[in-house]
Amino acid sequence: MTTHVTHPVRSDLPNGPDHPIPAPAASTRWALAGLGAGLTGIGAIVASLQVTVSYEQEADWSTEKLLEEFNNQVPQILAFHVLAVISAALMVVFAAGLFRRLRATAGPDSLVPAVAATGVLGTALTLFLGAGLDTEFVFAFADDEVFVDPSNASFYGHWIATIPWCWGLLGLSGLALFVLSRSGGVARWLGIVGLVGGGITLLAGISPLQYMAGFTGPVGLTVVALGFLVGDKAFRGR
Repeated sequence: MTTHVTHPVRSDLPNGPDHPIPAPAASTRWALAGLGAGLTGIGAIVASLQVTVSYEQEADWSTEKLLEEFNNQVPQILAFHVLAVISAALMVVFAAGLFRRLRATAGPDSLVPAVAATGVLGTALTLFLGAGLDTEFVFAFADDEVFVDPSNASFYGHWIATIPWCWGLLGLSGLALFVLSRSGGVARWLGIVGLVGGGITLLAGISPLQYMAGFTGPVGLTVVALGFLVGDKAFRGR
């Protein structure tokens, strides 16, 4: 006896070489992290600008007067610390996503993705270390029973007004974008932003006025991250 078994084919499930399974859309959460890093980086710079005691102190200020002024600016110090650390953490995520994105169009032998990611990571580390003295001083300023040497307090004020502003390495990332834009790996306008913003940021970092990079670096990061977030549709559509 012969038994015939039929296997009906569902036409609603495409398969075979003529109907390949579509690749998932590229995630943009890393670019969103970069946008957050740029905005919180700007906030950290603004907050550090409010800690002005080291630049306002006068020769006749007593120790009590100096510490009183720092105590009045504890909220600004706390805001700076929180924003700086958040920015640094988000930059790590952005660096990883940027490396993956650039490697997809730069080719396996290109140094551009590694240079771009390293510039972001180096800046994140600098910003993280720039906030490293906050714990040592902020609680001491707020506690009248803790003695703080005036010269150390003054040094701290100069520290957070300089070290967290050293965004110069981020300029390398911008220049890397420009290099890749010449071969079509990223949008040309992103390359121009990288060339101008990254060039200025790197030159500021090389100069003795390296803290000036703190003005351009966070803004450039914000613009570039926003570009990848909403203006990179050509790549995501490939």
